[in-house]
Amino acid sequence: MSEHLRLYSYWRSSAAYRVRIGLHLKGLAYETVPVHLLRDGGQQHAPEYHALNPQALVPTLMHGQRRLTQSLAILEYLDELWPTPPLLPASARDRARVRALAQLVACDIHPLNNLRVLQYFEREWGVPQAERDGWVRHWIAQGFAALEAQLAGHPSTGPYCDGEQPGLADCCLVPQAYNARRFGVDLAAYPTIARIEAACLALPAFAAARPEAQPDAPPA
Repeated sequence: MSEHLRLYSYWRSSAAYRVRIGLHLKGLAYETVPVHLLRDGGQQHAPEYHALNPQALVPTLMHGQRRLTQSLAILEYLDELWPTPPLLPASARDRARVRALAQLVACDIHPLNNLRVLQYFEREWGVPQAERDGWVRHWIAQGFAALEAQLAGHPSTGPYCDGEQPGLADCCLVPQAYNARRFGVDLAAYPTIARIEAACLALPAFAAARPEAQPDAPPA
């Protein structure tokens, strides 16, 4: 279990942000290898990185010689190797709920406002910036309305998405809330999401994973 952990990351990537949160929650030391998604035409498209991750996406986590991709798969890998503190609850029913909350963000909201989608709109169809931003806000708002409904008043929802400790769903919620604020989505419409985000960001693990705290973040 002692092999070196190396995370290929971009400071503002929400998928990489999820994995950073998980690593910090587990108390795992890791090396950050920045992959700038905009510089040099996108460093994720460089041949050496494409050989590492054929999707040309971040994050990629190297655990020794083992190469891992896809943020949710990486987080569950970390949880299986380092089970304390757990990212998933004990019962099958509760695990299914947490996975559904995480996938609502990672599979339904995030892909629609990912950088490569927005770049395609601009490059292929000439969609203006204001319209691209409106697209992002629309899908975040639609997804957050569903997420809020699933969290608010549910007996398993506590200070965090599931009970008294942050886990897999919180690893996904917080980066998406960051994206929402970045694109001007008012989180006042989603009080449970905003409350959980605030509780998470008060924890050192989440603070250390924030985009602004990364070595490749631009100077303030």
